[in-house]
Amino acid sequence: MSDQDYKVKLEVFEGPLDLLWYLIKRDEVDIYDISLERITQQYLAFMEAFKVLDLDVAGEFVVMAANLIYLKSRTLLPVSVQPPEEEAEEADPRWELVRQLLEYKKFKDVAAQLHQREVAQEALFSRVPEFEDTPAERPLGDVSVFDLINAFNGILKRINQREDLREIFEENFTVSDKIELILKLLSGGVPMLFTELFASVASRAEIVVTFLAVLELVRVKQLRVFQEGAFGEIEVRMAS
Repeated sequence: MSDQDYKVKLEVFEGPLDLLWYLIKRDEVDIYDISLERITQQYLAFMEAFKVLDLDVAGEFVVMAANLIYLKSRTLLPVSVQPPEEEAEEADPRWELVRQLLEYKKFKDVAAQLHQREVAQEALFSRVPEFEDTPAERPLGDVSVFDLINAFNGILKRINQREDLREIFEENFTVSDKIELILKLLSGGVPMLFTELFASVASRAEIVVTFLAVLELVRVKQLRVFQEGAFGEIEVRMAS
């Protein structure tokens, strides 16, 4: 089976505002105090990761990237050459983005409340008593693909710092090869850190193939990914 059979389509993406909200939460920044320069740089880093991985993403991600670059450029212009008021509603270019994010957060909060009500309603009819007060494992969907790509970027930076001529003579790994290897590593049922899957990689290309293998295994529900807490270390294990 060729790597083309593993072209990953990221249906789990809710949209570019979801990525921006992820970046704000990760940096623990007040939404009213966001830095357009920093958030644009971080957003473009994710866009570069999408490109490196050859992932299918919606065109609205590209539109948002262009909008962020435009807003950032406005902050660099002196007041005398700012766009006219009819073209720029706010003196501070950040407010346009803040308004979008606040509106997005409203919908997210409502969705979360509805989900909590649904879970509570299901619990009323649960026939299985729970005797142990064990911490609930974060479900698969709660470890977003943004968390995974963020971890991927970190690994890619480290390999770029130590990459040498091994890149020229590297083996030609396929996604199928890496899927078999990952399944073998996890076959004993013992969870592994996400970073451990990349412990022996020798090149940038091998990192990409390994990561695509992880995404495919997550997509077909053979692999579970979870975290102890938000933005914590990611662990992987075979799905039960």
